[in-house]
Amino acid sequence: MQLKWTAVALAALSLVACGKKEEAAAPATSPAPTAAAPAPATPPAGETLTVKIGHVAPTSGPIAHLGKDNELGAKMAIEDLNAQGVKIGDKTAKFELIAEDDAGDPKQGTAVAQKLVDSQVNGVVGHLNSGTTIPASKIYSDAGIPQISPSATNPKYTRQGFKTTFRVVADDTHLGGTLGKYAVDTLKGKNIAVIDDRTAYGQGVADEFEKAAKAAGATIVGREFTTDKSTDFNAILTKLKGAKPDILFFGGMDAVGGPMLKQVKQLGLNVKFMGGDGLCTGELAKLAGDAVGEEMVYCAEAGGVDGDFKAPLDAWKTKFKEKNGVDVQIYAPYVYDAVQVLAAAMQKAGSADPAKYLPEVGKIEYKGLTGPIAFDEKGDIKNGALTLYTYKGGQRTQIAVVR
Repeated sequence: MQLKWTAVALAALSLVACGKKEEAAAPATSPAPTAAAPAPATPPAGETLTVKIGHVAPTSGPIAHLGKDNELGAKMAIEDLNAQGVKIGDKTAKFELIAEDDAGDPKQGTAVAQKLVDSQVNGVVGHLNSGTTIPASKIYSDAGIPQISPSATNPKYTRQGFKTTFRVVADDTHLGGTLGKYAVDTLKGKNIAVIDDRTAYGQGVADEFEKAAKAAGATIVGREFTTDKSTDFNAILTKLKGAKPDILFFGGMDAVGGPMLKQVKQLGLNVKFMGGDGLCTGELAKLAGDAVGEEMVYCAEAGGVDGDFKAPLDAWKTKFKEKNGVDVQIYAPYVYDAVQVLAAAMQKAGSADPAKYLPEVGKIEYKGLTGPIAFDEKGDIKNGALTLYTYKGGQRTQIAVVR
């Protein structure tokens, strides 16, 4: 058996060796190898340009409904820009949204601002609150990154001397001033009480309201404050009730204003209730329930359209609801426009480099969803609109657009 196996093995080895020799000899007798097929053409470098747009709003916490509203507006703008195949210089831009949550907290706001700078975003839309927008603005300014706020109304934001700060809505000087005058001239308020939530926004708009109401001839019978997280207002409301005001102005957001309205009703405080844009949301009627009353609450949104702009904006709001399953709260259209303004400035400059397109933001003349957009030397929108509202049948109802 061993001898038979050895013979077979030897035969196999002989065949292998023979094959190896033939294989080794093959190159000498085979035709020269043909040229390799050319590799597929590589697209020219830089044909596509990635453009990062940062967006910051409170998507957690008590006013998350407002932050999410803003973020959805940004997403729709990014999707539309990519669908249009926007060219910046000779490159097709691919826009990316880098969305961050600041929870309405100034410390978190500066942290996410630095995160966006470190991510080398090309521009920023945000923040929602004045209290987060103002401290974050220095970080963007130091980095030379254009920032457009769709909703921060405190005048200080654009009065810091930064070249990078812009806003697409009117500020509190305009908003608070208009409401103060309206309280006296139209609502015939004589004795007015004021509460603010001590945030940069709430205190700022309340100060401007008080100043305008006094100038129009009203008496301020009390000024109290709360916080942006409070839920119990009985002590300050009871104190103000004794002063017998006919109008109560609240500088703060709807998440606090709704519960406050309920306690106003419980205490039998017979007043017209007023507030700025933070109060002036579709959500307020849900937060306040039947305490919202009929033509008892008056407020103003820092923005608004009329004339030829109304139908396109209404159509966009319908599209927004179909796509997202929720109604626009307030500022989603302004976020949409802010993103589009950054893109338009990049196109005009032929570059997404912040240093190169920043001058074009300041010179922009853009026809947006929310009306014509152009900025003054501070970065404030020129001829900014305000929309006055009241509430009827549990719905926010427009009174007028004023400029």
